[in-house]
Amino acid sequence: MQCPYCQHTNSRVLESRSSEGGQSTRRRRECLNCKHRFTTYERIEFVPITVIKHDGKKESFDASKLLRGMVRACEKTGITHQRLENIVDDIESYLQQRPQRQVTTHEIGQLVLQYLRKENEVAYIRFASVYGRFKGIKDFVETLDQLQQETVSASVSQWSNGSTKNRGESANSQFLSLSHNNSDHV
Repeated sequence: MQCPYCQHTNSRVLESRSSEGGQSTRRRRECLNCKHRFTTYERIEFVPITVIKHDGKKESFDASKLLRGMVRACEKTGITHQRLENIVDDIESYLQQRPQRQVTTHEIGQLVLQYLRKENEVAYIRFASVYGRFKGIKDFVETLDQLQQETVSASVSQWSNGSTKNRGESANSQFLSLSHNNSDHV
């Protein structure tokens, strides 16, 4: 580390401590030449991720932009803002760990949909409608049909893997929820 006073390149570390909530290390150093003391910070350098948009344009990944889109899709669904921030952090961490430095908006959208599918079906549909650029009711119906098929498949799989006691309960609750949903719309 080069001394800011005499530009000598040898120094010794007097003290190290974590700072900025564990995001960096603060080091107090002393120049071996002029004995002046100075402070340095060591931070993780993230290589920027480039997002390739639908029209072929490229821009830097912006976690806050992703969060804004998810917040809009999740309004009045009961998903907390903190949970959405955690999802964005998970997605960003995943993208940082990949060897590829470029990602398409399609890939990011699919990652978001995987999380929202587990969190809330309404949020999932809302996000899918914007991300998928739905043009009309046909797009909504197709997505809802796919979502319902996945839900039924998961229920059947859960039912077939469950115990005998849980099978009856699971089948009845699934039947009741389907009957209830159908009776509301008849």
